[in-house]
Amino acid sequence: MDDPVLFRQGGFRLAARRRGTGANGDEGQVRRLREFAQREDQAADRLVAWVREGREGRGHRAKQAQLELALAQGIDAVADPAPPLEDFFRQVEAVPYWVDSERLQRGAKAITRAGLLGLFPLGDMSLMGGYLASRATKALVGTGEIEYHATRRLVETATWWIDVTTPGAMARHRIGYTAAVRIRLVHAHVRRAMNERDDWDYAAWDRPVNQVQTAGTLLLFSLVYVFGTQLLGLRYSARERADILHLWRYIGWLMGVDEELLPADEDDAWRLLWLLAATEFIPDDDSKRLARALVESHASIGAGRGAAGKVLGQVNAGVHSAISRLVLGKDNADFLELPNDVVAQTAVLAAAGLNFAAETVRLCVPGATALQERLGQAGRRLYRRRLNEAFKPDTSYKQHMRAA
Repeated sequence: MDDPVLFRQGGFRLAARRRGTGANGDEGQVRRLREFAQREDQAADRLVAWVREGREGRGHRAKQAQLELALAQGIDAVADPAPPLEDFFRQVEAVPYWVDSERLQRGAKAITRAGLLGLFPLGDMSLMGGYLASRATKALVGTGEIEYHATRRLVETATWWIDVTTPGAMARHRIGYTAAVRIRLVHAHVRRAMNERDDWDYAAWDRPVNQVQTAGTLLLFSLVYVFGTQLLGLRYSARERADILHLWRYIGWLMGVDEELLPADEDDAWRLLWLLAATEFIPDDDSKRLARALVESHASIGAGRGAAGKVLGQVNAGVHSAISRLVLGKDNADFLELPNDVVAQTAVLAAAGLNFAAETVRLCVPGATALQERLGQAGRRLYRRRLNEAFKPDTSYKQHMRAA
């Protein structure tokens, strides 16, 4: 099979050349992957159906209280739990044999080292790249939340990402663990809402928020993030890359991704991304709408600041779009109608060169890596505190569940 557009242009063309044909899938693997486009998440869907039964009165509040107690303390803390609640949390709390807590910690530290630089690939590569998957965007557009509240959703995504990638946060009932489980339930609420729509086109769009799409989200936040930060000049050892993917494998497991779709190593991840790029990354007009909303959210940073603010907004949007173009390639970026600012693209490449030089020095100086991890963690904590103060992000995601 020929390489998809994502692997023929932009940053991923470099990855394709480096890996040769090792990442390519075949037609049999495509057919197998497409089977998962008809699979949802039965355990989470049953739990959400139970929670939503009788949505008024004390009974509904009692269900919510039991759910929150199970999230905070575990299912054993809930007296006489209902079968959907118990089944879901027994599954979630049964840690897979392959989970290595030391690797989770090392992977989180490697991510933390990037500090706030890691937020650029998060929005400009992971989120923007996800908009290329037009079938996945149908649920995003269907809720109405993404397009009309792009800035708030970007903030909540950044908050969630910081929570799940903080060292120690994926221990049971800690903030990252809880965040991963909560987003799984958000997906179930959205899936239920889309399944109740009369206009959902199953033939064209597959099952809403299906296993293929959830696995795609996982890869955008793991493999694409790592590769994106490398394009921006950061350097990782082979073990660090493997540990980052191990961390996200467990996050994906908590999010309800089928174990067959959880990459065990970097080669698995590249092959799965290739298959997704060949079958899912087919943008349409909804992709353009969502991309436009994200670019406009970047430009809004200068709102209310007069002429200087307008310039600041244009520069900010130009830089973020330049990063997206760097990884997604010209054809994808042009289809999404991303700004094509040559000056911004040159500045991004220059900054990447400086980052690479600084990273080379870090590798040669004893103690520099540990210092960079501490500085990165401090910057992330400060940034999250400011997000809380400015936007008050809803980390329970109840607003999104109500919207669904």
